[in-house]
Amino acid sequence: MIQKTPKSDSPAGDRIAKVLARAGVASRREAERMIEAGRVSVNGKKLSSPALNVTAKDRITVDGKPVGEPDPERIWLYHKPAGLVTSNKDEKGRDTIFDHLPDTLPRVMTVGRLDLNSEGLLLLTNDGGVKRKLELPSTGWLRKYRVRINGRPTDETFAPLREGIVVDREHFQPMDITLDRQQGANAWATIGLREGKNREIRRAMEAIGLTVNRLIRVSYGPFQLGDLKPGEVEEVRRRIVRDQLGLDGAKPPETRKKPVRRRR
Repeated sequence: MIQKTPKSDSPAGDRIAKVLARAGVASRREAERMIEAGRVSVNGKKLSSPALNVTAKDRITVDGKPVGEPDPERIWLYHKPAGLVTSNKDEKGRDTIFDHLPDTLPRVMTVGRLDLNSEGLLLLTNDGGVKRKLELPSTGWLRKYRVRINGRPTDETFAPLREGIVVDREHFQPMDITLDRQQGANAWATIGLREGKNREIRRAMEAIGLTVNRLIRVSYGPFQLGDLKPGEVEEVRRRIVRDQLGLDGAKPPETRKKPVRRRR
């Protein structure tokens, strides 16, 4: 007896809010609010709920205007300068990175964050799914930082951080730490971690009696800062995005593959 393969109960296509976000209309949450406000129609019918999947055959309009084809997933490398906030808006009125990004960029969101006084590599993407995927600890991508520390630590000073410590009841995973050199009253170290909790490196250093006075992220998984200057943005080539994220049927490489260097 031949058994028929059961049909999938999952509707075809993607959720309408995701499609609107990919098309650059708004974030998913903003798109959901637009739908609830009655501003979005599919095939001439006004929506009241975002619980709808759409395909390329559906005609979508927002405020009566047709929505174009969703953009492919894209990633940019951005050298965040110190002194900028990574959120879209700041309640204290401080400048955000979005106040300084080039006008030629589409609507983008950050992959993770760097705090106000930190600098270096920040990934930007136009796709919420890519953002969530790259932020998951299960992705396992190593983030590397060049860190300047006030004081004269020895290699043994960092032993507790290599073992993993608890700070304010929050457990920090073991860090990869290399003491590079002493420069006057400061020491430089290279630190790698795979989670990136809020101010993790600064808080961990404070827990062992040291103070970080400069922190530069130099890589995020296979993506490297390279010689990108502060404030500069460069898009990652589509082939690399596809291969690294396993898009279009590509198989994602091992997490410790050769880094993607910024082309000169």
